[in-house]
Amino acid sequence: MTAWLASSSLAPVPLWACAPFALLLAAIATGPLWFREKWHHHYPKVSFLLGGLVAAYYLLFRNEGGHGVHKLLHTGIEYLSFVSLIGALFVAASGVLLRIHARGTTITNVVLLAGASFLSNLVGTTGASMLLIRPYLRMNRGHLGTHHVVFFIFLVSNVGGALTPIGDPPLFLGYLKGIPFFWTAEHLLIPWGLAAGALLLLFAGIDWLHSRRVPRAPRGDEKIKLEVSGNRSFLFILAVLGLVLAQGSETAKNLQPWSTLVIALAMTALAAGAYKSASRQSLEENQFTFEPIREVAILFAGIFATMIPALEYLEANAASLGLKAPLGFYFITGFLSAVLDNAPTYLTFLTADLGLQGLSVDSPSDLTKHLAAPDGARTVAAISCGAVFFGAMTYIGNGPNFMVKSIAESMKAPCPSFFGYLIKWAVPILLPVLVAVGIYFFGPAR
Repeated sequence: MTAWLASSSLAPVPLWACAPFALLLAAIATGPLWFREKWHHHYPKVSFLLGGLVAAYYLLFRNEGGHGVHKLLHTGIEYLSFVSLIGALFVAASGVLLRIHARGTTITNVVLLAGASFLSNLVGTTGASMLLIRPYLRMNRGHLGTHHVVFFIFLVSNVGGALTPIGDPPLFLGYLKGIPFFWTAEHLLIPWGLAAGALLLLFAGIDWLHSRRVPRAPRGDEKIKLEVSGNRSFLFILAVLGLVLAQGSETAKNLQPWSTLVIALAMTALAAGAYKSASRQSLEENQFTFEPIREVAILFAGIFATMIPALEYLEANAASLGLKAPLGFYFITGFLSAVLDNAPTYLTFLTADLGLQGLSVDSPSDLTKHLAAPDGARTVAAISCGAVFFGAMTYIGNGPNFMVKSIAESMKAPCPSFFGYLIKWAVPILLPVLVAVGIYFFGPAR
């Protein structure tokens, strides 16, 4: 954000101001589990009420020198950029109908998940998730297990998108700050390969065991075929990605926040155009509705608002956390990315990392200097991996997670609850992989 908004020195935000975020997180975790029908009807009220409380607090009690207005406008623009991007990709991708004529065997599932994970770097985790979740579920129709949805979120919606700024929003924020476009591919390729490879092996084992319990369609003689309809929608996807790249240009940076607003409006217009020009057949076969993006937009409106004091508290106390080594940055960024949105969490610790060296994240020359130092590059890589990988730990860690869950539920695929996802899948399966990756690549021995 540029200096067009005022800020002031205030007393540190109190810890109790983070209570609305904790309450919203608890509501998202327990509402669908304990009050499923009531939650579906009333979650907008919960999200807007808790977000409104934080907004009122900043306007009435933390607005000295325009600080409260600054925070709310800054967050509002970030939210608008976030929701317009995932909304445009969701609508445009829904106009593409992929028909994969293949049995959902373990091998074909692994190949699809591997390809989709790589595709996440080209069209973003949201784009790849929206393009492939429906054909992936259709391919496994009749023997779907919970693991099919969970590992799709692990690999395609999160871990897969670690190689380019297009892949995942945290990396895009780093790109906007001045991290070179191909820096992530150069420094995260091997951690990405190890994490994705380990998860694919785990999926293969679980899927094979599942196939022993749940019979699959008999093997046919037909070859694997891929049919693609709705080619016009690809033009809208490319246009959205073009706007993403344009947002990182020097011209766009110099015109912030207006350039961000214009690009968000342009993405919204592209979403409308994509929906209007999409084949009705493609939309119908994809069982397209606006409900998944509506749910994400409403819940993340509350999340973005209630995160303001949580992130401000974190920024004020980052130095006191004793963070010095890359491994510490990896885990603190990761664990907080699991419960806070991973994009602002990434930016918070990138700021803290440079601040500990007496450098500014808003200075391109400082960032270049930091990346040129071996320890600096290793720490930024650790922060990047932590934000992207740990976004898969919960449904709220990354935007596509909720959308995949919503689409899967609409297609009658088994999905775990918030706690079921965390306790039965993320902690026992994903977390050991991420811990091993962190220790190997960012531990003191390296």
